[in-house]
Amino acid sequence: MNNTPFSRYRAEWFNGAGNARRDILAGMVGTFALIPEVIAFSFVAGIDPQVGLFASFVIGIVIAFAGGRPAMISGAAGSVALVAAALVHTHGLQYLLAATLMAGLIQIVFGLLKLDVLMRFVSRSVRTGFVNALAILIFSAQLPQMLGVTWHTYAMIGGGLAIIYLAPRITTAVPSPLICILILTAISIVFPMPIHVVADLGRLPSSLPSFTLPSVPFDWQTMRIVAPYALAMAAVGFLESMMTASVVDDLTETSSSKARECTGLGLANVAAGLFGGIAGCGMIGQTVGNVRYGGRGRISTLVAGVFLLLVMVPLRPWVAQVPVAALVAIMIMVSISTFSWASIRDLARHPKVSGVVMLATVIVTVVTHDLSAGVAVGVLLSGVFFAFKVTRLMDVSTLYEAATDTRTYKVSGQIFFASADIFADCFDLRDTAAHVRIDLAASHLWDITAVGALEEVVTKMRHHGIAVEVIGLNQASAILVDRLAPAVGSPGA
Repeated sequence: MNNTPFSRYRAEWFNGAGNARRDILAGMVGTFALIPEVIAFSFVAGIDPQVGLFASFVIGIVIAFAGGRPAMISGAAGSVALVAAALVHTHGLQYLLAATLMAGLIQIVFGLLKLDVLMRFVSRSVRTGFVNALAILIFSAQLPQMLGVTWHTYAMIGGGLAIIYLAPRITTAVPSPLICILILTAISIVFPMPIHVVADLGRLPSSLPSFTLPSVPFDWQTMRIVAPYALAMAAVGFLESMMTASVVDDLTETSSSKARECTGLGLANVAAGLFGGIAGCGMIGQTVGNVRYGGRGRISTLVAGVFLLLVMVPLRPWVAQVPVAALVAIMIMVSISTFSWASIRDLARHPKVSGVVMLATVIVTVVTHDLSAGVAVGVLLSGVFFAFKVTRLMDVSTLYEAATDTRTYKVSGQIFFASADIFADCFDLRDTAAHVRIDLAASHLWDITAVGALEEVVTKMRHHGIAVEVIGLNQASAILVDRLAPAVGSPGA
């Protein structure tokens, strides 16, 4: 009974009173961590801050019920905002809302097709680089709030970090970032000082989001305009959410349904588009903060969305007075805890190619501020290095039997597109032996390139009057050869 889908889903919501309390408090911390980044990302996309905040509220509510990764916080993210900026600049907000709807539908299809299996091709080196790059980006995103300010801001940030790291020694009943926000807000109210507050970041919403359809003509021309952006937004959001879910899996030592998370994200983005919001995805900084401070279930995700609604409207006057320095301190803590410090030591211990992949992922991500670009480069390098490694493992040895005038080529290893040319070069196409035997018992043919190379070798040898026999093909290789190059198995051909 405990293994049924319903019981597992119920456990993800209600897993003990103590867990529920931690989820609620951690979700509140996640909300405050969302506000500055969502507002900043809204400016990146060229939209009003309330568009990003509305989206984060709607996405948070929907993903809490429909997502596949408990404790993961999703909202209006910077990677999606970067893609959307060009569309907003050229065609305006309404076309962005239409693209958001289409991106959500595309992600639903991604989930139904179970494209999450593509994450199997993301190596641990790429994941480590992704996490490290994100930690650097989280920290760098705080720098604008620390430039051109008075000493009061630095004092508040220092005090906030002290509270965050020292408060757990006194009590763990309330997450220390929440304590940091309350104390620094009280200090700034009692002792007015020249520091930035949340109200300075942008206009907070004064009303609830309302249902609305994009004011665009629903025709082929609109489809041509929004489709490329929608596909890019869907792909970037899919990739970042899958990577974030994998990070949470590692942190919590649990598994999750990535396909369901993708489908849930698609539903959340469709809802966001219908309520005047931009598309979003998993936000790893806020998610890691949520998990670090006790968030484990769906309640923490729901609270992050619901509390954001309370923050946006009923508590707006109070939240507007929260010092930005408190939020900066929280995000600095998140960046420090997110970075994999052990990876620096591992550079000397692990294979060099692993270090190159990790560093390339970090560098490309930080330079482009595009997490998908960094991961794409990392995956590409991983594939190239793997192909080279497998290629080096292929070997061809020869044995000549004078009594029968037969030369045997014994092949071992994997033959595929990257090793096929090397395989072909190992044969003397004008062999002086009357008979040639190609023994493939210790090898495997993987693709059409490998079969083509074998066929070319056999054909040219037979053209020069050499009797060629191919032996030892395993069942899978034999089926491939029979289908693509049946003449290989016909000595008289």
